[in-house]
Amino acid sequence: MLVDIFIVATSFSFSYFIAYRFEFISILRGYFFIYTTLYCAITAVVMYIMRIHIGLIRYSNTRDVLRIFSSVFLSTLTYLIVLNIWVLPHWPISQVTISMVMLVNFSISSTLLILLRTAVKSAYYYINNYSRQTKTVVLIYGSDSSAVLVKQALETSAKTNFEVIGFVDDNHNKINKEIQQVKVYDIDKLDKLIEKRKVDKLIIMNHHLDEEAKRNALEKCLALGIQVLTVPPSDQWIYGKLNLQQIKDLNIEDLLQRKPIRIDTTRISQDLKGKRVLVTGAAGSIGSEIVQQVLQYKPAMVILCDQAESPLHELRLHVEETFPDVPAVIFIADIRNYGRMSKLFLDYRPEVVFHAAAYKHVPMMEENPTEGVLTNILGTKYLADLAVAFDVDKFVMISTDKAVNPSNVMGTTKRIAEIYIQSLKNHPDNNANTRFITTRFGNVLGSNGSVIPRFKAQIQKGGPITVTHPEITRYFMTIPEAVHLVLEAGTMGIGGEIFIFDMGAPVKITDLALKMIKLAGLQPEKDIKIVYTGLRPGEKLYEELLNDGENTMPTYHEKIKISQVIDYKYAEVLADINELLLLNNHNDIVAVVNKMKEIVPEFISKNSEYEELDNKVLTILDNKALTVTVS
Repeated sequence: MLVDIFIVATSFSFSYFIAYRFEFISILRGYFFIYTTLYCAITAVVMYIMRIHIGLIRYSNTRDVLRIFSSVFLSTLTYLIVLNIWVLPHWPISQVTISMVMLVNFSISSTLLILLRTAVKSAYYYINNYSRQTKTVVLIYGSDSSAVLVKQALETSAKTNFEVIGFVDDNHNKINKEIQQVKVYDIDKLDKLIEKRKVDKLIIMNHHLDEEAKRNALEKCLALGIQVLTVPPSDQWIYGKLNLQQIKDLNIEDLLQRKPIRIDTTRISQDLKGKRVLVTGAAGSIGSEIVQQVLQYKPAMVILCDQAESPLHELRLHVEETFPDVPAVIFIADIRNYGRMSKLFLDYRPEVVFHAAAYKHVPMMEENPTEGVLTNILGTKYLADLAVAFDVDKFVMISTDKAVNPSNVMGTTKRIAEIYIQSLKNHPDNNANTRFITTRFGNVLGSNGSVIPRFKAQIQKGGPITVTHPEITRYFMTIPEAVHLVLEAGTMGIGGEIFIFDMGAPVKITDLALKMIKLAGLQPEKDIKIVYTGLRPGEKLYEELLNDGENTMPTYHEKIKISQVIDYKYAEVLADINELLLLNNHNDIVAVVNKMKEIVPEFISKNSEYEELDNKVLTILDNKALTVTVS
């Protein structure tokens, strides 16, 4: 405040001298001290009221410049009014002279006040930046107001060690222009720029990640060994400031994410609003996202069923905090416990069921097939039978692409569950016409126990990353994307369908590992090695979305297709499953797997001890064919 008043006094004095052509004798004989003191007093009051003195100079911006201009203008206007009303009648001065004084003073004082702030701000950044021993040279993607905010936030933070050398953009109207003293570069010349300026990192806002051009830039950065960091949109900054913890490495999920899927929220709202909805496996990756999205459509009640106590408790706290107006019932239960599940249906009478509870890990189910049968087949059967008994309107089962021409126990248990669900369309007791709908999709990015969290953990430990085979590929989809399509498919199903989701192009797991290493700012094989361990029991090189003999029909949603499947007779399916469950109760693993192969003829084991069973079947068939030939 004192510095500002000193600048104002100096500026006014200098303006006064200019107006009087530096005739110091006449100036001092006049009323110079009275006029100067009055102006300084008025300016001090105006600046105090406008709180010009309380802003931290290193954070000053164009808005502060406007406030300075406003305060000088208001001080000048107030001063002239006071002069004309109270001062000039007693101590006369030429109106022409005072007008000239005020005009010159306005220019000089506002300029000096702004220059002071600019000089202090520049000195602060210079000392702050050059006092650091090492600096990280960064580029910011984009040149819009959000990108400028990121630059300002990085430069004003004392904790960051970033030196912003420019922006990169594909907007030709901005390329080679300067914004806040740094240049906007052409994204197509990113490789030359990185080589010339020794760039370490590229910073991009999260909401910029959906556009194809920007995705290409990210791919180029990875190829050039440039680490990509993300920051959240400015409205998510803590107290309006970018926190250092909010600057994060780009996730592989962000890089693989496709354009947002459009869903018909009106249809889904009509389908779920005011309904009692049961979600099994509610604490899992898919189940918790189903809960999150279903709650947005204002159901009458959501029953969260899972056997995992701690994750279910965390989900409960989140739901109570985020959706306090929707009743959420926590129901700890194992879906294999028919009595417990019967109580759930009896007490809460769900109208819509989303069945996401399942065992999903291929190697574990290959080692423990009886448990896979109990959960994925018997548990699904119990829920489906209760849905029929309690006149549930709709039953949506979450299946997997591993149920297609299965090569492992887990995929086969899901396929048998699919078959049972489809056969219930012809169930004799299904008088209420409960609609049984199956949704089938591939891997979801970042789900519990999936490949991406494992790769991240391996990278954090310094490697190596373990991949089963150099050529192995998988389909990937984000969890929200998958659940969007589950809800959409649920609205269009009339019963008995299997809905197939468009998973995009399959992703090579080795390429996934390479990208994740580069995203961490490391070099493959140099910093982190990739080790191939061989296919695990039951694992395929390539996943499929359709069984042999299945075709698809389009729906009104471009990302969802209906599989034209075989119509199964309920009595025959029930007899097969009952026999399978009886064998399972006796823990006769070989007989259980044999029966599964009988129910699902396309189940051919791969990299598994159960391959011997397929070999025996082939030998029997060959012997039969040989006997026929000899005859």
